[in-house]
Amino acid sequence: HSSWLGTMTLKPLVAVAQVTSTPDKEQNFAACAGLVRQAAERGAHLVFLPEGFDYIGRDATQTLGMAEPLDGDIMGRYAQLARDCGVWLSLGGFHERGHDWATTQRVYNCHAVLRPDGHLVAAYRKTHLCDVELEGRISMKESSFTNPGTALVAPVPTPAGKLGLSICYDLRFPELSLALRRAGAEILTFPSAFTVPTGSAHWEVLLRARAIENQCYVVAAAQTGQNHERRVSYGHTLVVDPWGTVVAQCHEGPGLCYAEIDLPYLRRVRQEIPVFDHRRPDLYGTVEATGLVPSP
Repeated sequence: HSSWLGTMTLKPLVAVAQVTSTPDKEQNFAACAGLVRQAAERGAHLVFLPEGFDYIGRDATQTLGMAEPLDGDIMGRYAQLARDCGVWLSLGGFHERGHDWATTQRVYNCHAVLRPDGHLVAAYRKTHLCDVELEGRISMKESSFTNPGTALVAPVPTPAGKLGLSICYDLRFPELSLALRRAGAEILTFPSAFTVPTGSAHWEVLLRARAIENQCYVVAAAQTGQNHERRVSYGHTLVVDPWGTVVAQCHEGPGLCYAEIDLPYLRRVRQEIPVFDHRRPDLYGTVEATGLVPSP
């Protein structure tokens, strides 16, 4: 009986990866697979990889040329990896050749979740595309080669909690997180490839804000360092608890950080400061995702 009680009180461990993807898909897969295996050996149930885990291309032409469909080689390899390691995988931003590839010649930025049997349980396609122009510092136009997704995805039940899916630039739109929380999310994910200027200014403060205002765990796997000659990513992979405390963080360079997900603690935080009961929809409406059922 005591052993049963023991298993009931174990908090599920998650592992969050920080990587430096390059235009070399083979090298990227070897690096990511190595981290997933390491995480599985440590007992993680769920491993998070960042946006662009498959590759980060030098330009739009290369990026489009290397993209694959969800039933292609790379995703097949990750499905096999999930099976070999017996872990859930959050694959935070895959360059997906969708059903409309032939007509649009653009990809989707797709956050895919795989079960330990390798089965694809969810695919969220990034809805906010990063078109940003910082005078003399950054010029990015994701919409020039990416189609925006058309739907939010219902939170995915996993052994660590219900996972709300988003990607990178989505972090700047609190409505998306609110809608996912209303639909039952307990963990919000922001797999990213943030730039250094925007990351150093906004990354941690926005992630902590999303955790606090939604009373969710926030998991943010990130690209770090020199992806190619013209691209450097901010890094700072982290996990925030529902009180807003950073409970895990990666150092410089590729690696992993680990966090326990404590759902009883999350429920206590929600009980103690019941912001979702205190809202005033009569004054400013309700944020709800089209097609998603609100959860109590």
